[in-house]
Order: sequence, then structure tokens, then C-alpha cells
Amino acid sequence: MSHSSHGLTTYQLSDEHQKLSDAVRDFADTVVAPAAYEYDTKRELPYGIIATMGEMGLFGLPFPTEYGGQGKDYFALCLAVEQLSRADQSIGVTLEAGVGLGAMPIWRSGTDAQKQEWLPMLAQGKALAGFGLTEAEAGSDAAGTQTTAELRDGEWVINGTKQFITNSGTEITRLVTITAVTGEAERHDGSVKKELTAILVPSGTPGFTVEPGYDKVGWHTSDTHPLTLRDVRVPEANLLGERGRGFANFIQTLDEGRVAFAALCTGAAQGCLEEAIRYSKSRNVFGKNIGSNQHIAFKIARMQARTHAARLAYYDAALKLVAGQPFKMEASLAKMICSEAAMDNARDATQIFGGYGFMNENPVARHYRDSKILEIGEGTTEVQLMIIARELGFNAF
Repeated sequence: MSHSSHGLTTYQLSDEHQKLSDAVRDFADTVVAPAAYEYDTKRELPYGIIATMGEMGLFGLPFPTEYGGQGKDYFALCLAVEQLSRADQSIGVTLEAGVGLGAMPIWRSGTDAQKQEWLPMLAQGKALAGFGLTEAEAGSDAAGTQTTAELRDGEWVINGTKQFITNSGTEITRLVTITAVTGEAERHDGSVKKELTAILVPSGTPGFTVEPGYDKVGWHTSDTHPLTLRDVRVPEANLLGERGRGFANFIQTLDEGRVAFAALCTGAAQGCLEEAIRYSKSRNVFGKNIGSNQHIAFKIARMQARTHAARLAYYDAALKLVAGQPFKMEASLAKMICSEAAMDNARDATQIFGGYGFMNENPVARHYRDSKILEIGEGTTEVQLMIIARELGFNAF
């Protein structure tokens, strides 16, 4: 991305960004795509592919070189996520969550010691981390958090459960950051609210149990587990950021994460578009390819329009993010626009493929199963509408 001499924003990729995007696209086409059906069927994370992504520096793109990162910007991460997600959303979200939810909170809020301990292994893809926010009674409503952490003799004693936590139970998961109620704080109007704090919990800590993974509709290759914490004890120094600032800091992380998540959605939309174009030009019915039928060509034209609008939406949010400008509304706009584009394109691509589109080995069938979560994860469509409305000055909800 660059700025023209007239001060107008343009979306032409820099040579560096274009080179990265092309390299990840090639990797996605030659390595990720051919293996996607096998790992989707096995419901296994392909550690060899994840290791290669680590060697390519993808997990360290937005982090400084002093912590083992690549010293690039957040937009570089978005481009990589988009290209991976064309081929396999599970691989795309493993990177997006590994960086955005796993490593980024440590980079944003961690102490020097925490950064030095955790970031190099996370940035090099040698380890993964999860972020434990969601609970049975607390998703969109984080104030409903039931997990507690009590400070006793220099240790946090944590009790509670978490659910739907990405990258929390892999062979290379080394920690999960959890949010917990650490007390109560008085509001300006005299009412009391829960004090939410983020705490680092290393994998293998006694009492920290990663429960069996979920039987999901899609994202079969992505690692997702419920977590149980029973009298889990970690040092007081495992506090991440300020006490009582756990949710506020996570909101910042989530705003950033939505931009990368929107890139994931755009990649999914693009993948469906490319498959639909290829198939409609090669599939012959009644002596001609199906793409010569106007209703098929028009359906694909709409898929192109959605993908184009989605990419512009997430580029716009990413441009503001890397420029240090406010981007909360743009992130929510992008997340909503891009997730709907992915779901609509998956539906249309499946229709164009007909019966073949209903076979699991077909990439569009996998996108069809995978894409529904895009309208739910990292803030539902309804939450995005709420944020956009608030940014426009509607504060009644």
C-alpha cells in the first residue's frame, strides 16, 4: 500500500508486499491445497506445513527482529492470511489466531521478560498460543465471565472453564492467555463491575486441562478445545498487562484481529471465485461450457464484485491500522462485509458445481462448511452492526 503525491490513498501493493503475497500464494497452491482434503478428513493439524510456515517467517511477520520476528507490518500478516485461506481456511486461521490472539497480546501488553521468554518461539512458529476469553456465559458479553483468579502467596489461583479456544491443544501449544475476574471495580456512577485481568497460563500447568476437541461443522484441521482450570497456580508475574485491564487490552487485540480475520474471509471468497471460474469454463453441458450460460456468468460476476469489495474493505482497515489512525469502525465494516462475501461466494460456487459441489473432496464444499463460522467468530455479524452503529453515534445499546 502506498500514498500518492496528492495525498490520496491508493491500494497498490508495494514491491515487498507483492513479493510476500506471491510467495505465500505459491506455497498455498503447491503445498497447502494438495494436502487440504487429507488433513480435513483426518481432522489433524499438519505440523509439517505449520513448521514450513514458521521457517518462511509467517508467524513473525509483524514482530521486531529482536524477538525473532520479520520486522514487517500488520498488513503483511493480512496478505499471508488471505493467500493461505484461498486454499484452506483452517491453515489461514491457525496463522491468524496464532499471531493475532496468541502472540500479539504478549507483544502489546507483556513485560520485557515475558516478551523475551515467549515471543521468539511464537514468532518462529515453533510454538503456538491461544487466548481464552469465551465461556458458556461469556462470549459477546465478556462481563459474564465466571472464571476467577485469586492472588494468594505470590501466585494466581485460577478456577473456571473456557470454550471454543483456537490453538489451545496442539502438540506445539505452549501457553494460553486467559481472562479471569480478579475482583470488583466501582464505576463512576457508584455501580460495581467485574475487574477482568489477563493471565498467562503455560501448557502443562497442574490443574490446567485441555478437554477433547470439538466435532465441528468446518475448520476440521484447525485446533479448537474447551479448557478446564481447577486450582491452577501460576506466578504473580504471569499477569499480562495491568490488573483490571484484561478486557480493555483484549478489545484492542480483537479490533486488530478483525482486520486479519477479514483478510481470511477475503481469501475464502477468492478461492471460491477461482474454483467457480475454472469449473464453469471446463464443464461442458449440451455441447458448450456452462460459463456460456448468462445466469452462470452473471453469478460469477457477482462473486467477483463481492470479492473486490471485500478486499478493498480490509485494505482500508489495514491502511488505517498501520498508519496509527482510528480503525475500529473500519475493522467491523471489513469483518462483516468480508465474512458475508465468503459465505455468499461459497453458496454460489457450490451451486455452480452442482452435485460435485456436495462432495467433500471438492474445495468449494470445504469452503461451504468452513465459511459459516466466519459470520460468527471474532465477533458475530450482530456485534459488528452494534459497533458500527455506536461509532455512528447510536448509543442506546
